[in-house]
Amino acid sequence: MKKTIWFVLVLISLFFAACSSEDEPNIADTVLKNGDFYTVEEDQERATAMAIKDGLIMKVGSDAEMDALIGDSTKVIDLNGAFAMPGFIEGHGHFRGLGQSLLNLNFLRSRSWEEIVNMVEEKVKDAKPGEWIIGRGWHQEKWDGVLDRQVLGYPFHDRLSEISPNNPVMLRHASGHSLFANKKAMEISGVSSETPNPFGGEIVRDARGEAIGVFEEKAMNVIGEAYNEYLATLSMEQKKEIWLSEIAAAEVECLGKGITSFQDAGSTFQDIEWYNELAENNELDLRLWVMLRQPYDEIKDRMDGLPILNAGNHFFSCRAIKSAVDGALGAFGAWLLKAYEDKIGFMGQNTVPIPEVKNISKIAIENDMQFCVHAIGDRANRVVLNIYEEAFEAHPEKENLRWRIEHAQHLDTTDIPRFRDLGVIASMQGIHCTSDAPFVEKRLGTERAKFGAYPWRSLLDAGVVIANGTDAPVEDVDPIESFYASVTRKRVDNGFEFFPEQSMTREEAVYSYTLGNAYAAFEEDFKGSLKKGKFADVVVLSKDLLKCQDEEIMNTQILMTMVNGEVKVNRL
Repeated sequence: MKKTIWFVLVLISLFFAACSSEDEPNIADTVLKNGDFYTVEEDQERATAMAIKDGLIMKVGSDAEMDALIGDSTKVIDLNGAFAMPGFIEGHGHFRGLGQSLLNLNFLRSRSWEEIVNMVEEKVKDAKPGEWIIGRGWHQEKWDGVLDRQVLGYPFHDRLSEISPNNPVMLRHASGHSLFANKKAMEISGVSSETPNPFGGEIVRDARGEAIGVFEEKAMNVIGEAYNEYLATLSMEQKKEIWLSEIAAAEVECLGKGITSFQDAGSTFQDIEWYNELAENNELDLRLWVMLRQPYDEIKDRMDGLPILNAGNHFFSCRAIKSAVDGALGAFGAWLLKAYEDKIGFMGQNTVPIPEVKNISKIAIENDMQFCVHAIGDRANRVVLNIYEEAFEAHPEKENLRWRIEHAQHLDTTDIPRFRDLGVIASMQGIHCTSDAPFVEKRLGTERAKFGAYPWRSLLDAGVVIANGTDAPVEDVDPIESFYASVTRKRVDNGFEFFPEQSMTREEAVYSYTLGNAYAAFEEDFKGSLKKGKFADVVVLSKDLLKCQDEEIMNTQILMTMVNGEVKVNRL
């Protein structure tokens, strides 16, 4: 009898020991201690520690509260008093484009046309005859000095053609809404003085009618089609290898800057297939949420399988469609209610026919997809609001759609309340304000610039949700500089201040880069703040973004980036 009782007791003890060792329900995988956490949660804004299990936040609280959650296998990370917050969410960027910009010529920091020509010349030295030279990031309004020959501030192609006679050159504007081509690229594309301007685009010409090398908006396709023909000579395996290298470069860049999620503003069906494949194979290092960007004729019969929600443990979603109605202010492409101050009689361009945009809106609402339309000028924003209102009225059964206007940069003040009334999210980019500031008044005049350009304060006071970002690679993907622009509206290089009365508060700017962006993608239930049950996506910084002085913000360093409870970058 005693042997039987002893045997039963041994079995019971072994059973409970096994359960304890296998499950350890109250033991954390990782504990972050001795930190200064800002949670972006109203009921518990600050904390000093956080426990993580299976990639999820287990508890947020004090160091003492975490002691009971620490076991022999728990990894304890001492933050040494550093500031921690939810990982930055890039609210509007171009993920593959960012990778391309890192691997090709990048002119974001270039201060002159001559500097750009010299960079191309160096690239040509290693290029094979006929190989295309690709670059991006130039902006004629940001160059020092005055060009000897120019049209609307644009240089002529002569120098570029001279240093690259055998290699076609295609250099995209920083905005992505115009490009520069050399003579070889124009020859391959069949450009002549008789080549007509396409709908929604302009081939910039001199007084004799000859193309100077600049192609605005839809005219970019004239050169782009020739480049695509070149790419078509590559095998699918070669294309995917290049694509993977671009994605890898973008991941490294984002994680190094504290970005744990990225909202991609325009992917092809092929991109989406490959992203989904990476997510399902657990090969993405940060979370991606993307907008499908294809013409109406290409998507109308291909919506099976969409939306894709939370693939690969919430690492990939495609639940939105992207379109556009105008271009960019820097390239005279923003569609305005009144003419440009510095291009008399010209009011910008409608780049995608309105009937097509309306047709895409119907596909979006019928397939439970968000609709995200690029609109920069005040006319463009009004037209998009009208399209949204028409779609909503046609489908009263659809609620809480969270459709977005991407950029919403220049608004007529009478349209600001319409964002709130329609529940439209203003997906804006803080850094665009200060980046564009030197030429906004020149383009729009003082009154339009003061009251309608990047009107964050007016939108927020009206109750509008703002999603923040950088539009990378149009700008550097760095969230710190965009945060600085959002709260100061000052340029980093010279301190130029652009109507600071429209600034965000520190709390609003952090929200716009975390929970606001999560909300703008229907993802606020599992990310965007530090709360029990949400994914452990965390960034640790050297400065407290809510308390440091304005002049200290740009000195902020990324000390650690964590995604799904895994440390991706560690500089502690």
